[in-house]
Amino acid sequence: MNEPFDIIQTASLTEKATLLGDKQNKYVFRVSPRANKIQIRQAVEKLFQKKVLDVNTCNYRGKKKRERRADFGRKAHWKKAIVTLKEGDKIELV
Repeated sequence: MNEPFDIIQTASLTEKATLLGDKQNKYVFRVSPRANKIQIRQAVEKLFQKKVLDVNTCNYRGKKKRERRADFGRKAHWKKAIVTLKEGDKIELV
């Protein structure tokens, strides 16, 4: 799990995430649940060549989903990272 593409899975392009990017220079990524803040910082700096100031993470539990009949399944657990970049740095996600 040392490769940046293994750590950062996708960028979040929700309305809240785009407002964070525009106003506070923060970007939201869905990352591997086993990645720590240091690995996330290094992955973003390597992929986008930008200076990272801060990384905040949130762990989310997968929701229960009903399958056929009475069986219940669960979506996968996942982790979100909110990355703050240095003033003046921007990431073009779209």
